[in-house]
Parts: sequence; C-alpha cells; structure tokens
Amino acid sequence: MKIAVATTKGGLEDEVSPIFGRCQTYTMVEVDNKKIKDTKVMQNQYAGAAGGAGIQAAQLVISQGAKAVIAGNFGPNASMIFDQSGVEMVRTQGISVKEAVTKYLNKELASTPTPTQPIGAPQPGISPGYSPGMGRGMGRGGGMGRGRGGGGGRGMGRGMGAGGSDVCTCPNCRYTAPHVRGTPCFAIKCPQCGTPMRGTWCY
Repeated sequence: MKIAVATTKGGLEDEVSPIFGRCQTYTMVEVDNKKIKDTKVMQNQYAGAAGGAGIQAAQLVISQGAKAVIAGNFGPNASMIFDQSGVEMVRTQGISVKEAVTKYLNKELASTPTPTQPIGAPQPGISPGYSPGMGRGMGRGGGMGRGRGGGGGRGMGRGMGAGGSDVCTCPNCRYTAPHVRGTPCFAIKCPQCGTPMRGTWCY
C-alpha cells in the first residue's frame, strides 16, 4: 500500500504540510503489514500553478498508486478527485511523516470525507467576480453566459452550462481523469506527460 504525505523538504523526518495542493513535495511511503518498507520524495510540479493546483496535484499522487493521502487541509477540488477515485483523505499536521503514517496504520487518525478548506476561502486561480458553477453557458458547457450568485461578469468557460464532459483525456498518452465541473479540461495538464487535457465539451 502506498501513502502520499504532503511535505516541504520531504522524507520521514519532515513535518506534514498544512496544505495539500500547493505543498512543495510529496513523500510517498510504501507500507506492508503495518511496516514502512520504502519512501520516495516527489516534487510537486503544480505548487506554483496559476490555477487548478489541487486537481492536478491530486491526479499526480493518484497516478503514483496512492491509496491514502495525509495533509493538514484539503481543498474542494482535490477532495472531489480523491472521493471519485476512492482515495482516503487523512487530516493531521505538526507531526513528522513517520509519526503520521504510524498513527494512520494504527487507526489513530480518522479519515476526512469532506473538504477542510475554510468556507468562503477563495479558490486558487479564480478571480473575484466570477461565478464558479452557476453560469448558464452557451452551447454545451461553453460557459459564456451570465454568472448567477455574485459573478456579475461573463463566466469565461467556468459556467456549468447545459452539459459537460465526464472524463478529461490526455491527447498524447491517453491518460484519463474524472472531469471536475467548473474547471475546463484544457486548464489541467496531464500528470504523466504534461500535455493539456481534453474533454468533449470542455472548451
């Protein structure tokens, strides 16, 4: 079993990061029979992304085979990806990676089925004035209609519209991931090869 832990420098002695999507590294811990067998530090290439960091980071750790993820907090987009993929989210911080993994294996840490980002906190990459999900949208999810719920301007593709792709697919390596409503597929880069993803009605 592989457990992904949000970290800064990485390693078993590093502390668990208070954030998931924009932490600097992920420490991948492989366990067997409640014992740590191997560790690997992986750079988070999406830490400085203009938008969609949580989504892309979640897809990255899932592509590495993680079945559980440990961090201080999880945003709504990352939580949605993990929930759809059946990956367990565990919330803790201020302790070492080794201690966090040990506590998780001993069932001393409970899973977190919902996002832990504070309600009303701005989502990275979404400017004030946009309505992330209430736009009427022209065509099938084009999102060019008026935003309802505080977004006075045009939706610019963020509206949910009349439809939407169920899957975002990499045109290069054919990697697929669940489509997150409100975020165009082309705004997400493939965690395997870095190519912008595509969806049937996500443009």
